[in-house]
Amino acid sequence: MHKDELRAKIYSKIEELPTLPSVLPRLMHLMDDELVSASHVADIIAGDPALTSKILKAANSAYYGFPQEIGTLERAVALLGFNMVRSLALSIGIMHSLPSGIRSSHFSEEGLWTHSLAVAKAMERLGRNARPGETRDHLFVVGLLHDIGKVVLIEFFRETFVQALEEAQRPETALLHVAERGLFGFDHGEVGAMLLTRWKIPRVIAGPIGVHHERDFPEGMDEADVALLRLSDALCQNLNLGEGGSLTPVDVRDQDLRVLRIGEEMLQDVKGHLEESREAIEGFFTALG
Repeated sequence: MHKDELRAKIYSKIEELPTLPSVLPRLMHLMDDELVSASHVADIIAGDPALTSKILKAANSAYYGFPQEIGTLERAVALLGFNMVRSLALSIGIMHSLPSGIRSSHFSEEGLWTHSLAVAKAMERLGRNARPGETRDHLFVVGLLHDIGKVVLIEFFRETFVQALEEAQRPETALLHVAERGLFGFDHGEVGAMLLTRWKIPRVIAGPIGVHHERDFPEGMDEADVALLRLSDALCQNLNLGEGGSLTPVDVRDQDLRVLRIGEEMLQDVKGHLEESREAIEGFFTALG
């Protein structure tokens, strides 16, 4: 099938997915609003009891490690900060709008989201040091959603995606995105960006996701955000945090290190931070239930 035909078919399949919870578009419009208050964010999320419950489960997970139970959304906002609660709401809302129970050889839903959460955590840690003083609220969301294109591919193009997974286990291919490009004409990053754009997710999130397996930096893209995602993805794959579907991890790229001005000391800091958080990261998906 021609690439344009496949793209059109993916768009038609995306239309079959459930719409996002109604509170999410309202939250997305607040992402660039510096005057928004914590109580405003809490009030919007509270309009969706199911989403509120999932956020409280996440806040009470070992990932955050609070000694006392967090029983209200207001308390979660107070402890986590409204930017993190807003990011959790966006991420969890999107995760639960996608098909679940997905499992195949070399790939599982739990492995996917475990890896994605690890990437989100790495992006936060790296962003704090590589981009001091800048707004980084979106980095957690970018990391957590960077592989959602895989969910679309295995749900609607299972046979071909499973073939890509098998090819990615061969030494001559070794990388899932390379196998995907050979079979589909594009990779899961591009598919994820299609989905997010269709759902009107801001470009600051969808953009880096769409190009995170590109070799260079596309014109008009925030190079630092793309570099943060590529570097975080590589670090988490090398530490075997979750499942990526490839035989070998992607390489840490020198150009990403140069863009971010990151040296070996910072890389070791992030690796150590991720290793210390491994158990909490791996238990996060179970906590969401």
